[in-house]
Amino acid sequence: MAPNVCSSDLSSSSQKPLPKDLSDLFVPSMRGPIKSAFKSVMGSPTLAMINMAGGVPHPDTFPILRLHATVRAPSGSDSAGESALVLEKAASSGSTESLNELLQYGDGCGVDSYCRFLHKHTQRTHNPPYSGWGVIASCGNTDAIGKAVSLFCQRGDSILVERWTFPGTLSSLRAAGVRPVPVALDGEGMIAEDLDQVCTAWSDSTPLRAVYLVPTGQNPTGATMSVARRKRIYAVAQKHNLAIIEDDPYYFLQLPSYGLSADASESPDSLLPSLLSLDADGRVIRLDSFSKILAPNLRCGWITAPRYILDKLQILNETTTLQPSGV
Repeated sequence: MAPNVCSSDLSSSSQKPLPKDLSDLFVPSMRGPIKSAFKSVMGSPTLAMINMAGGVPHPDTFPILRLHATVRAPSGSDSAGESALVLEKAASSGSTESLNELLQYGDGCGVDSYCRFLHKHTQRTHNPPYSGWGVIASCGNTDAIGKAVSLFCQRGDSILVERWTFPGTLSSLRAAGVRPVPVALDGEGMIAEDLDQVCTAWSDSTPLRAVYLVPTGQNPTGATMSVARRKRIYAVAQKHNLAIIEDDPYYFLQLPSYGLSADASESPDSLLPSLLSLDADGRVIRLDSFSKILAPNLRCGWITAPRYILDKLQILNETTTLQPSGV
């Protein structure tokens, strides 16, 4: 099997610049090499020895023999009506692993075919302007928020957030002992000038390392940043050397301006550029989710970031949920 996307450089253009190294913003426990206990236990399979340490069941014991799903075609697609998706126990399809593989333990990157689809999708939609980026699966954005924040904040630290923001994020910060620092917002979300003022006036002994925001359909205000606002926010992050956690679960629910045809919003080219698409430095950790466009309880999402950041997130996956869902 080919190496997983989160540990391979599959960026399409070698002419793009490498990302800036922001590892000095990591909390001390995340700096330097971190070994995965999961990989140590699982080891490398050989024909000479059966590894019992990982508690890996034999796939013949899996009782699910076949899965069949009827899926409605998305609006605006070339296909009409419904299509069938079939997963067989031992036989893989042209694009998907067999059930024996999908139901088995994996690593913290996520299922290979899933990550490859996400990488292609991200390339087409956002086209990050630097090389060396990748994607890693998550169990939805709430899971991803906690892990992304833990890279830059430990108990007693502070993180910049919108004055009104997603309650789930505030709960996660509270549980981790991280203080939210509010930044004013208006009809376009976080105000860049206020972000600059808060950072400039900051006098705490622990520096500000990251800003968390929801740029599209902000929760709870519903505000969406214009392109100009996104660029100003990014410029302030560059000025103060902040990592940006871009939580964007509503990105694909954008509607056209009043009076325009709904068809105007069905092409990726009509979507507002994400902060990831403006990320010349590699300082954006982008969080995406299928919760709003497929179903919430699938708990399927993904994170896009420079590869050295994904390496840390993979280990966080393997020490918490072990791995994102395989089906």
